[in-house]
Amino acid sequence: MDNKTFLITGGAGFIGSAVIRELISCTSHTVVNVDKLTYAGNLESLAEVSSSERYYFEQVDICDAVEIERVLNKYQPDYVMHLAAESHVDRSIDGPAEFINTNIMGTYTLLECCRAYWSELKSVAPEKASDFKFHHISTDEVYGDLEGTDDLFTETTRYQPSSPYSASKASSDHLVRAWYRTFGLPTLVTNCSNNYGPYHFPEKLIPLMILNALKGKPLPVYGDGQQIRDWLFVEDHARALICAAQQGAAGETYNIGGHNEKANLTVVETICDLLQELLPQTPEGVEHYRDLITFVTDRPGHDVRYAIDAGKIERELGWRPRETFDSGIRKTVIWYLENKDWWQRVLDGSYQGERLGVSS
Repeated sequence: MDNKTFLITGGAGFIGSAVIRELISCTSHTVVNVDKLTYAGNLESLAEVSSSERYYFEQVDICDAVEIERVLNKYQPDYVMHLAAESHVDRSIDGPAEFINTNIMGTYTLLECCRAYWSELKSVAPEKASDFKFHHISTDEVYGDLEGTDDLFTETTRYQPSSPYSASKASSDHLVRAWYRTFGLPTLVTNCSNNYGPYHFPEKLIPLMILNALKGKPLPVYGDGQQIRDWLFVEDHARALICAAQQGAAGETYNIGGHNEKANLTVVETICDLLQELLPQTPEGVEHYRDLITFVTDRPGHDVRYAIDAGKIERELGWRPRETFDSGIRKTVIWYLENKDWWQRVLDGSYQGERLGVSS
């Protein structure tokens, strides 16, 4: 396949950085990373590829139409992969406004800029225009939750978002599909299950549990811990996204899941047991990492069960996850044990000094 240029919004985030590392390390494509560098954007997650001649970084807010137009015209991307989003449910409950602005208005701005760029391409480079795609990366949380133990989210499941975060993502999904239907912009949408793996920001469940356990701090589990999620190793997701961008059909939706349904409590207990095996020298006053598990009041509107039917992307595009939950969670725990410098700089805030225009 010819070398292409991927423009990735939110490329300094958890999933975006995994996509960029995969593209630079395993392909010959060019990557343009567009990231505002909010608290969740960390350029240190790209240290291993940032010196590549095929990697470019632009510190740009997706809500800034003038800057987005400049970047599109400068780099002439073949694919725009839109990952930039506010994504933490608890933060969306505490302050929904930023989620509405970034996830809805930011997506609208990006769509309009891409529509203008694509329209110009059609007149000056029709072959390139015919290959262009706008790939919107979304979440399974737009579907709400599943009541039955055997039900699965499919690409046609009705949207029933429960939180300000999932409602804002649902809105952005609808915008993307409307721009395809109304304006013909070649878009596709992927909805993924819960990601985990290296370089995950510590506010999320799995890294939070690992780092709290290492410090001998309580491991807070919402409610009874029986909320079920389908866990997807982030490197598997990165490969799926690249596959969908290149091979997926415009106007289509593809669900991406790990085939790994686990209750939150089971995930936390697995982490504790792995730490007990890999680092048996527990923190002072702690006999077993499981002793740190603490049940706390459930959060408002907490969905009970998510589960993805990823059959379509496997049948039509040939993607399937390489990692089981057991193999992926072991790799994840080992990575955090071996990369203290990375997560320590996140916890103490010093990683922010790496941002352009920000002094430490």
